[in-house]
Amino acid sequence: MPLAQVHFLFRPNTVATPADVFFRWRSGGDPEPGKMELEAMSRYTSPVNPAVFPHLTVVLLAIGMFFTAWFFVYEVTSTKYTRDIYKELLISLVASLFMGFGVLFLLLWVGIYV
Repeated sequence: MPLAQVHFLFRPNTVATPADVFFRWRSGGDPEPGKMELEAMSRYTSPVNPAVFPHLTVVLLAIGMFFTAWFFVYEVTSTKYTRDIYKELLISLVASLFMGFGVLFLLLWVGIYV
């Protein structure tokens, strides 16, 4: 919509605050204050294409399972004298991040939009 069609107006006889600003559209007159017409709104598009949800799910969960297995093997094979808390925290953090985002894209893939 060209800028010339949009007029910024304030409600008359009131103090002009940002909440009082509303749009007047050429086709419809004055909408209620604080409301915009549906045609004036831009459609929301996801930053990630929904066609890649299955691929992201499989890849992220596979990487997360790899780090989870690595953490499990590290815990089982090391003694209490050879364990390193920073290595444990790093591996568990990476596994948690990949598994968390993998589950997020799994939910999006099956239609549970969170």
